[in-house]
Amino acid sequence: MKKLLFILLILLQQQLIAAEVNIYSARKEALIKPLLNQFTKETGIDVNIVTGKADTLLKRLEVEGKNTPADILLTVDVARLVRAKEKGLFQAIDSDVLEKIIPEYYRDSDSQWFGLSLRSRVIIYSPDRVNEEELSSYEDLADSKWKNRVCVRSSSNVYNQSLVAAMIAKQGVEKTEAWAKALVNNFARNPKGGDRDQIKAVAAGVCDVALVNNYYLAGMLESSQKSEIAAANKIKLFWPNQNRSGAHMNVSGAGILKPAKHKKEAIQLLEYLVSDKAQQWYADTNHEYSINANIESSSILKSWGKFKADNLNLSLLGKYNTDAVFLMDRAGWR
Repeated sequence: MKKLLFILLILLQQQLIAAEVNIYSARKEALIKPLLNQFTKETGIDVNIVTGKADTLLKRLEVEGKNTPADILLTVDVARLVRAKEKGLFQAIDSDVLEKIIPEYYRDSDSQWFGLSLRSRVIIYSPDRVNEEELSSYEDLADSKWKNRVCVRSSSNVYNQSLVAAMIAKQGVEKTEAWAKALVNNFARNPKGGDRDQIKAVAAGVCDVALVNNYYLAGMLESSQKSEIAAANKIKLFWPNQNRSGAHMNVSGAGILKPAKHKKEAIQLLEYLVSDKAQQWYADTNHEYSINANIESSSILKSWGKFKADNLNLSLLGKYNTDAVFLMDRAGWR
């Protein structure tokens, strides 16, 4: 009898342990927590989340090793996902759901990471000082007509690194470096601030065009700060490279860590995050594009119209990240 009770106790403890999943997230908690709460409500599986900067979380995972309590790493740029894979932090995920919903070019070929939502790095401009017909591509921003008219974040920003890495993947280092040097010559000021700061700079007349991720503009249009709404309403969005490969895309994504103690629950959570309900939430709340083309975009995203998206395999952005960093440094992009 005692032996039976002991076995039942062990089984109960295992069930209690299994009824949770732990996430290290480079996404701000406010941008993901409502979805996690809904997952818990529907499944009974508790979700614990630790947030931090992506590079800090990667270092933490390396230090913790097999003793990490984390089951999932969730981050906001494919370069970090590829870096985590290269460091041997992820394990392969066997999920028909993820492979069916997520296009091949938005997930790892070895099934170690999966994109969960899409964002595009776009050109924003002042309609008072720029005729839309002047705009065409990322490459065109290196033209001398944009001298002292371009604002952009620093080369340490991973979104810019991924854009440059995509260009390297398509046209090689030499052509991309020539473009980067010419682009630097067109800077209206030294790179500084985040994407919202670039939007504000265009609105204030510091520069005429800038490179930003689409959801920053959407966020400012719905901001609680009147000054952000006013700035966002002074600029417009332009989809680059529509006559070429399409607008540059990136993902927020996740992978399951090798030491994960709750792998089954972790897979269940990732599958939930690509469900129609979760993907619609991404679109409506975060103004990101769904990984599932059948999901309806938010009203703001719709207002920007349909666009051609680049279908470059995103693993290449991680592959060429180091090349991009060195290239930007040589070009004087600080």
